Amino acid sequence: MGIQIGIGLRIILNTIKMIKGEKMKTIVITGSRNNKGQTAKATGALIEGLKDASATTEEFFLVNMDIQRCRQCNDDGWGICRTEGKCIIDDDFKMLVEKIKDSQAVVFATPVYFSDLSESLRAFLDRLRRTCMNEAGKSGIEGKRAIGVCVAGGGGGGAPVCTVNLEKILQRCGFVLVDVVPVKRQNLDEKLEILKSIGRNFSKKQ
Repeated sequence: MGIQIGIGLRIILNTIKMIKGEKMKTIVITGSRNNKGQTAKATGALIEGLKDASATTEEFFLVNMDIQRCRQCNDDGWGICRTEGKCIIDDDFKMLVEKIKDSQAVVFATPVYFSDLSESLRAFLDRLRRTCMNEAGKSGIEGKRAIGVCVAGGGGGGAPVCTVNLEKILQRCGFVLVDVVPVKRQNLDEKLEILKSIGRNFSKKQ
């Protein structure tokens, strides 16, 4: 009950901020190395829509950050993630989690490899999912609105499967998924306008 009240209060506070004209602070987390590639184009269109609706955005490229893989610390495969809701590894993970908690919304964008997330986004979300198993780790994340974008090259068939995988992880963390968008190189140009529209509507609805 307390958790549900907390989520409801967060939504009310965000609504008040929007009524007062405060800009929606959005964190964009990208799992692509190429800042001029297809994933960057798709993410850029979404960011353009967000800014059209007066949101502020801050983008993080995971490949340029120090995000290590989960160490499965103890013999049972867990660690303080389960007991304290935080990770023992000293890298950029903690900073990025604090950025997420301080934001009003989050965008997760990834290129598709083997019908799945990029390795850099997988490394981050594997650890985030584990810390969110503890209420302290989930606090500030549960109830936060999010959008996912999965961009596939090649034949493009892996995009829908990737969106399902991303959706499962984000829901496990407690995010409220507004949309998870599959994109393939064959329909990228058409999807750019759709992503702009999603960004504009995402900023307006709190």
